[in-house]
Amino acid sequence: MKTPSLILSILLLRLPALAYNVSHVSHVTLGNSKQRVGANQTRCRCFPGDDCWPRPEEWNELNRTLGGGLIKTIPIASVCHYNSFGIPYNAEACAELRSVWDYPGTHYVTSSSPMAPLFANMSCDPFTAPEAQCVIGSYVQYAVNASTADCFKATLDFAQRHNIRLVVRNTGHDYFGKSTGAGALAIWTHHMKGISIRDYESPTYTGKAMKLGAGVMNSEAQEVAHSHGLIVVGGDCQSVGLAGGYTQGGGHGPLASTFGLSADQVLEWEVITGTGEYVKATPTENEDLYWALSGGGGGTFGIVFSLSVKAYPDVKAAAANLTFSRLGVSSSAFDSALQAFLISLPNVTDSGVSCIWVLTDTSFTLSPASAPNMSSEELQALLNPTLESLSENGILYNYSIQGSPSYLESYKTMHPIYNITEANIGGRLIPRSLVSSNSSIRSLIDAMKFIVENGGEVSGVAVNVTRLPDVPNSVHPAWRSTLFSAVVATPYDPLDFEANVAGQGKITTMFIPKLVELTPDGAAYLNEADPNQPDFQQVFYGPNYERLLAIKHKYDPKGLLYGPTSVGSEVWQIEPDGRLCHTS
Repeated sequence: MKTPSLILSILLLRLPALAYNVSHVSHVTLGNSKQRVGANQTRCRCFPGDDCWPRPEEWNELNRTLGGGLIKTIPIASVCHYNSFGIPYNAEACAELRSVWDYPGTHYVTSSSPMAPLFANMSCDPFTAPEAQCVIGSYVQYAVNASTADCFKATLDFAQRHNIRLVVRNTGHDYFGKSTGAGALAIWTHHMKGISIRDYESPTYTGKAMKLGAGVMNSEAQEVAHSHGLIVVGGDCQSVGLAGGYTQGGGHGPLASTFGLSADQVLEWEVITGTGEYVKATPTENEDLYWALSGGGGGTFGIVFSLSVKAYPDVKAAAANLTFSRLGVSSSAFDSALQAFLISLPNVTDSGVSCIWVLTDTSFTLSPASAPNMSSEELQALLNPTLESLSENGILYNYSIQGSPSYLESYKTMHPIYNITEANIGGRLIPRSLVSSNSSIRSLIDAMKFIVENGGEVSGVAVNVTRLPDVPNSVHPAWRSTLFSAVVATPYDPLDFEANVAGQGKITTMFIPKLVELTPDGAAYLNEADPNQPDFQQVFYGPNYERLLAIKHKYDPKGLLYGPTSVGSEVWQIEPDGRLCHTS
């Protein structure tokens, strides 16, 4: 993966100095609208330009309290625009930034840049013209480079005293805009990298465990686990933050069919609550908070300081990739092969295999099927029904399979390097019952064909997480009967924001309703779904919502922690200028 060295030398290395040079913001532009000044401060969070906005000396005092850890946002695309934040236009640096814009490492090393471009709102975009706007806009105004519980508490206290919107940011992986926000102050946990292996003993678990700081990424955790002859459940993406929204929202991945969701692995959380109190949450201590954090969504019940999860002995693993094209193939032949794959999924996932696949209007790709503790011959036998259907229908395909002596080696060899999602997305959990009969599977295929034939794509993560965890958690109960989590996408246009709004609207009004017809009382994975999902409380959280809301009120009684579609978010709304206000 290419490193944006020139950009980092121009921008990122300047941030510590800029953190000490805090200037007052007179107004912020979001899109083409100017913010209001003197808004109803009892209803809205204070916004840059309002009389209530902290004075420069107050920001500087916070910076001193934090030991220099306050960072004023300088959008990383400033080099692509004229007269932006005192940074001169630099065509060479801008071209390099564009070349690495879809790499996660471009964003997670910053304290402000989200990986879902829709929520950056083209505030300062590298692909727009040099004379186009470059403003803070929907980025956070400031971020606190957090490393201690005292940092968390000081930031919470400052946000409460000044009535400022507060967000929690780990790596910036986020399809809902929870880790950014206009006029917001972020607690940035990315540098909290502590990892330790523990011999854990409790009333509910005895065995090896891994303790992870709030900023540990999946790839980092897997490397340490491997060095100790262990594995831990993590995501498909290398750079996802394990202690953040990934595990707090459920967390599927290559090991899910073998061990369960990431939320099923949690032993304890270290948390700073919305009242600034440090607590541990385990199945026997603050057990309500433990239950809520383990599947009820990130950034709303408290700010996670660390996470401890079960660790398992390392195993051999096999993985396979498969691609076949629709081009030159009859619709009936292609559908027959797709049906064979879908029908085989219950047996495949019941055997401990997880599958990631993508369907477009031109092709089908399985990349990969991950089989922990399995030989390539055993995995091959599970995939043979699909391969035989391809041969019977005269469809040419590309296929590779490989066994590895360890899970990490298999992961590195057969998993693609995942970049940020340049797409507008929505999602739905597809139950196992939809492949139990010819009529239901036909309806499922017809719905997916409608999506891809109308400008969308469908991807799936197929897992078996039917086994309930040893300790109850707040994962949506629909997961326990799910065959795969479907994600529907339309392409993101870096030059036309209105086209992206239309693309997201197409997902909401056309594509997801096709899947809702098949699952009328169904659910969606709250980390990979439509940010405009109607009745998100039921779809994302199901029967757990009322209990989750009560726990939210207990541990964050003043509602400091907010994220779109998170528990309790319905009492807030984003105004046209970007500010966050109560609905009443």
